[in-house]
Amino acid sequence: MNSVELFAGAGGLALGVSKAGFQHLQVLEWDDDSCNTIRFNKFRNIEHVKDWPLYHGDVRGFDFCKYEDKVDLVSGGPPCQPFSLGGKHRGHRDHRDMFPEAVRAVREMRPCAFMFENVKGLLRESFSRYFEYVLRQLEYPEICIKKGETWESHLQRLERYHTGGAQSGLCYRVVFSLVNAADYGIPQRRERVILVGFRNDLNVQWCFPQKTHSREALLWSKWISEEYWERHRIPRRARPERPADIDVKIDGFVAPVEKPWVTVRDAISDLPDPVTNRRNRMMNHVYQPGARVYMGHTGSPMDEPGKTLKAGDHGVPGGENMVVLADGSTRYFTVRESARLQTFPDDYGFAVSWTESMRQLGNAVPAELSHLVASDIHKHLARLEN
Repeated sequence: MNSVELFAGAGGLALGVSKAGFQHLQVLEWDDDSCNTIRFNKFRNIEHVKDWPLYHGDVRGFDFCKYEDKVDLVSGGPPCQPFSLGGKHRGHRDHRDMFPEAVRAVREMRPCAFMFENVKGLLRESFSRYFEYVLRQLEYPEICIKKGETWESHLQRLERYHTGGAQSGLCYRVVFSLVNAADYGIPQRRERVILVGFRNDLNVQWCFPQKTHSREALLWSKWISEEYWERHRIPRRARPERPADIDVKIDGFVAPVEKPWVTVRDAISDLPDPVTNRRNRMMNHVYQPGARVYMGHTGSPMDEPGKTLKAGDHGVPGGENMVVLADGSTRYFTVRESARLQTFPDDYGFAVSWTESMRQLGNAVPAELSHLVASDIHKHLARLEN
């Protein structure tokens, strides 16, 4: 099956889509450093990346019509800064809002399905009307905004069409969900909005994959079965104090059917210590000094999923990019550790500065989360061919 990737960034979403069985006809990204990261991995012949046809340029200048009816999946993460809780919250007034280009790509290529990802801030009350506008455009991408028409007027026209009951032409059935990556085995509490649509004429019935991991299961493995500590060979004397309120939280529990949330320790404990072993040969696993703890800047505990890695306006923004070690000390995550939290494979490299690498990782989609959702989309599309 064929796909086109928009706004690829460092390649996390594209990597998961490729791993799910889609072949990228085009991977689009405009940022120089992000393109350098993709090229670096293409040059090194990394699996699922080596054959990507990279378009280095502005998506607004790309002609998607040449791929009309040739694409099974369009995927991508439109720039999140217009809607990010850490940004300026300008939404549709921000020139970086690329949802109109995502809609154009769907209109011109007419894919069987699409998958777009964005930040939790997209669901803020102040953006709710515009988010509804995005959904309606994706449902009816051929009903274009007219010259001189405001987006509010265009939305009203789309709403009238939606409620009219006589839809024709290119239409999509669209669903969205606020997904916590930790609930799917990602070692990071990363909440993101994922939108998935299937072309109406395919009559695909789809819902988001069921959660596979839970906090309750992590609590159980720590404080009931104690399997978590035993697996990591942590003796009782070295274990943290059992939280005072934990009895209330697990009283009456039966063993959860889900797997435990994956923790920072689960993700990085097998890596060499970058402080004491600074000559380790692990790619991108280099100690970065300068981490400081202060109010609201406290780092991720080892025995919980990591906090959401963030990019910030000028590189590393704060505590989300630090780890709290067993002795209570704090340091920055290395690039490799951050890549582990984003479930990039260990042979996926970042040949740019530490700050730029962390920015790319803070903007990335966890590769394994992308793989999980894209695999389910692939499964449903494959049924249509049988």
